[in-house]
Amino acid sequence: MSGLIALLDDVAAIAKVAASSVDDVIGQATKASAKAAGAVIDDAAVTPKYVQGFEADRELPVIWRITKGSLRNKLLFLLPAGLALSAFAPWAIAPLLMLGGAYLCFEGAEKVAHVMGWSHGHEDHAGKEDTISDPAALEEEKAQGAIKTDFILSAEIMTITLAAIPPSSFWMEAATLAAVAVMITVAVYGSVALIVKMDDIGLAMANKSRLSGVRAMGRGLVKGMPGFLKLLTVVGTAAMLWVGGSIIVHGLEEVGVGAPAHLIHDVAYDLGHAVPAAWAGFTEWLVKATIDGVLGLVLGLMLIPVGEKVVTPIWRRVFSKKS
Repeated sequence: MSGLIALLDDVAAIAKVAASSVDDVIGQATKASAKAAGAVIDDAAVTPKYVQGFEADRELPVIWRITKGSLRNKLLFLLPAGLALSAFAPWAIAPLLMLGGAYLCFEGAEKVAHVMGWSHGHEDHAGKEDTISDPAALEEEKAQGAIKTDFILSAEIMTITLAAIPPSSFWMEAATLAAVAVMITVAVYGSVALIVKMDDIGLAMANKSRLSGVRAMGRGLVKGMPGFLKLLTVVGTAAMLWVGGSIIVHGLEEVGVGAPAHLIHDVAYDLGHAVPAAWAGFTEWLVKATIDGVLGLVLGLMLIPVGEKVVTPIWRRVFSKKS
């Protein structure tokens, strides 16, 4: 009997340790996911365009297909690569993070430039006028395009996550990265599915409900979705520039160039303490985010010629050959 009690005590102790480890993983994953906000918002803002033009009954299957591709990107390719970097080349994380930050700045600035008429963006390339009449082939092309775009954004998310995880064991890093991969994928593509189907939900509410208030709400959803999608694009662009600029500033500090980070901190601190105490924290954050975003925009505008004339053509040529 005493042996059985001792065994139960050991099992209870192991269970407590396991529960604590799960709590640590979830806590680290949540904090790391917050660091990747810009890439996450952009992912959610970009993806809906890949299901435009499909019949309503094919929208969710396409999103599910992209979701599986996103999980495959993160868990089978990017997670092992991230763990290998952490174990064998931790010095490479900061430069890779800065490279990803520069990409976010480029993408955000390109959207701004396209709106302002300064750039044609990704749409200006040979073959853009080609159309695919076969629905199955169109679905295949759009799903693969979304998965390729997701790979870039997922790489940025996983790198940001890896940099945000405090020093820990191999298995803790692996579990945290896996948790972030699943959490963010579910959040992004669950949101995308809801956004894509929201007009259908509104239409059903407007046509089938017996309550006038619900019908009015349905009509409001249908009318409001185009504006919401535009707002989501604006928010995604702003988030990309803010996070991209912040990553570059922090990365420079990591490699020994701390002057920009210190200057931004001092300016934000001074302005934050020039307002009533209740607004100090928010003002300080807003000033820092604004400066980071402006720096991200300037850097992104400088990178547009390189991205459009060098990187993007090479990227298209490589993937078109694979296709």
